[in-house]
Amino acid sequence: MTLAITGATGQLGRLVIQTLKSKTAPDGIVALARNTEKAADLGVTARTFDYDAPETLVSALDGIDTLLLISGSEVGRRVPQHAAVIEAAKAAGVRHIVYTSLLNAPQSTLGLAPEHVETEKLLAASGIDHSVLRNGWYTENYTMALPAALDHNALIGAAKDGRISSATRQDYAEAAAAVLLDRALQGKTYELSGDDSYTLTDLAAELSRQAGKDIPYVDMPEPDYAAALTGAGLPADLAGFLAHCDVEAAKGALYDGGTQLSALIGRPTTPLPIAVAAAIG
Repeated sequence: MTLAITGATGQLGRLVIQTLKSKTAPDGIVALARNTEKAADLGVTARTFDYDAPETLVSALDGIDTLLLISGSEVGRRVPQHAAVIEAAKAAGVRHIVYTSLLNAPQSTLGLAPEHVETEKLLAASGIDHSVLRNGWYTENYTMALPAALDHNALIGAAKDGRISSATRQDYAEAAAAVLLDRALQGKTYELSGDDSYTLTDLAAELSRQAGKDIPYVDMPEPDYAAALTGAGLPADLAGFLAHCDVEAAKGALYDGGTQLSALIGRPTTPLPIAVAAAIG
């Protein structure tokens, strides 16, 4: 069986390949990336794969049995990009596609959801066997802000007391590897989230405990939070997206009480204290 991973040089893709290499021979793994030079350190075969160049995709998928389609990073362009990959996979004879979707996608109020829902529909209509990994929030989406919180003595956000059932990228990578390698796990839709949930007040408290000083959580109106993120150097569209997600988190959009992720990976998902420690060194 030959496995291929799209977005192989991205943060999730790299972790999936590293996990796969610990479980199966690297000569059965293909890294698909726009820039194969960036994949040189992965230790597997790399092929050029550009979502925006459909004419090149079929040849890149030659001989691939199972494909991990990691959702594209260009919000607003994902549906045509994913459609091109699915059509190429069909033409190349790929037997199974595993797709990284969004937690509770059909019901989600996050702005990301519609593109994932449309991609799931494309997969259902393709005739290709497929599995859907509806990934919840990455813990790193919040812990990446912790060094700045330490510098400014405050963790800011707009999520109020919304509970967040996040998991680390490594947790999700291990789930993807499990489904890629085990046919008994394929052909299903998984709702994946962390075993435990927390509020941003809880996150600030854990940061305070580890840092040995008081770092309060400061809740802000959505426009003010977006402006603060822009002021910190984030692009305006990304800042607006993150502020929107926090507002939806306040309404429960990032919460899930299931344990399908830990069941897939055969261990508890990464506890918040460990993720915080990794973020602040």
